[in-house]
Amino acid sequence: MAKHIQLDPHGEVILEQYRSLLPVFQKMEEVIPDRIRGFFEEAGIIVAALEHRVKAEDSLAGKLELKGAKYKDIFDITDILGLRVITFYIDDVDKVASVIERLFEIDWENSIDKRKLHQIDSFGYLSLHYICRIPEETFFDPEHPEVNRIRFEVQMRTVLQHAWANMNHDTGYKSGVEVPKEYLRNLNRLAGMLELADEQFSRIRAELTDYRRRVQGLVASGKLEEVPLDGDTFRSYLELDPFGRLNRRIASVNQAEIQPASLMPFLAVFKGLGCQTLGDVATIIKEYFDAAYQIACYQIGLTDLDIISATLGPQNLCIAYILKIGGGKAGVRMLFDTLNGPADSNEAIAEMLVDQAKDLPFMNQ
Repeated sequence: MAKHIQLDPHGEVILEQYRSLLPVFQKMEEVIPDRIRGFFEEAGIIVAALEHRVKAEDSLAGKLELKGAKYKDIFDITDILGLRVITFYIDDVDKVASVIERLFEIDWENSIDKRKLHQIDSFGYLSLHYICRIPEETFFDPEHPEVNRIRFEVQMRTVLQHAWANMNHDTGYKSGVEVPKEYLRNLNRLAGMLELADEQFSRIRAELTDYRRRVQGLVASGKLEEVPLDGDTFRSYLELDPFGRLNRRIASVNQAEIQPASLMPFLAVFKGLGCQTLGDVATIIKEYFDAAYQIACYQIGLTDLDIISATLGPQNLCIAYILKIGGGKAGVRMLFDTLNGPADSNEAIAEMLVDQAKDLPFMNQ
């Protein structure tokens, strides 16, 4: 405790209670974050950070020096143990709050939703603050029954709110000098910009979620020509196993096993071939199915290969398409450069494939 702090007898009693209960606070600091993280995992909630701390003795002493008379005993002080959950999005704050409500008893009378205050300069302080207590059915320590009596604080806010609160506190208060009005006005303008950004991030996420749901519906209904080709739509399309029938036909040549593999790299290939919708990809599958099979028969028909990669079907579709549109060796090399990364060996592979394919039936149709 700092020497300059002078406590009255009542403050000294509370400080002594703090010292005796410090192991309990430390135990709670160990148990509570683990419980919260476990519930977050179950609920599928991803947060930016979960911070926690037990108030240091000198910090508590300073508080007691200023307003110790308002506290009857140590159990009246609700922020000795404090936790802060920092979320990426505004709407996740309420999801986090729901988890906290299920885990702990909430002292609603002393909890506060600062988001409802609506002061013009309140952006960085729009936290939701819950005063909580651990129910015995959640955790009980017979050696420290005080665990279920001690209240603690959980603050919930977004990343931007947290950053602004820290910056504003540093620029506005720690210097000990009143901020001039022109600087305060600029701070408040910046706060408004950050608040708008916070709202827009959540709005964009919601719109993207709606977009993905619409896309999944269109893909499921087979309206592929209405679905633009991008990462989300291609991933949804792959769930329908669009290359499965071709791969199974190729595998039947040698009664081979199909080895699963990621087909997402083919997104860049199809876009490079000029596909703009999933309908364009489906057209290539339909029109070049037999050609891709012919290439595969030439590749593995005289071998005893009993395992093929799931990439073989879409790869041969692209090769057939490139050769039919006149892309030649350069186009095939670009295919392998896109899939595997630029390498000198891709030139030799492309040359071999072009040479093999020139006498196949699909090239003469």
